[in-house]
Amino acid sequence: MSDDRRKFKRESAEARKEALILATLELVAENGVRGATVRGIAERADVTQGLIRHYFSSKEELIIAAYEHHMTAMTDQTFAPAAGADGTALERLTAFVNASLTPPVVDPRSIALWASFLNKVQQDEQMKATHERTYGYFRDFLEGLIAAALQEAGCPAGASRLRQLAIACNAVIDGLWLEGGALPDAFAPGELADIGRQSVAAITGLNLEQEAATA
Repeated sequence: MSDDRRKFKRESAEARKEALILATLELVAENGVRGATVRGIAERADVTQGLIRHYFSSKEELIIAAYEHHMTAMTDQTFAPAAGADGTALERLTAFVNASLTPPVVDPRSIALWASFLNKVQQDEQMKATHERTYGYFRDFLEGLIAAALQEAGCPAGASRLRQLAIACNAVIDGLWLEGGALPDAFAPGELADIGRQSVAAITGLNLEQEAATA
């Protein structure tokens, strides 16, 4: 078999698996984890139930794959503006806060998925491990941004202090993200990001508001 043929088959398999995962996420957002049945997922993805069993050994394995896909996608959306910024460390931190608290990261569907998966995270060790990994990845990235911005400002902090700052800032961002997705009409455009920048500035002592004004 040629390399081109193998590549074609591999990409087709990946595309089919992604279609199943996206169909699962749609149904979880609409009906919860229990409401996302194998039959419903097959119908939504326009495939047979046998194809699901071909790629996933059980519904639980598919649910775990869908959860990881969702968490990874949200993390990538949040990280992209900061990772792609060429400016100062403070600009990258500000971009991160803004991305965390504006669409497409702040989204009612994302909240629905998070709420639906939450109980499963407490019951399933693999789901819990995925949650811990993505939380740690997010917090560590934020900690790196804070460390660089403090260093840039001439106020370096030790490892223990940086960890505390990252946990506190992450908690504020998570809370605002949750409220913004659950009550999208309760906030003016840009209000959550404004509050987020002010809160992170208060916690870290960095002037994110000045950075936002000059951006």
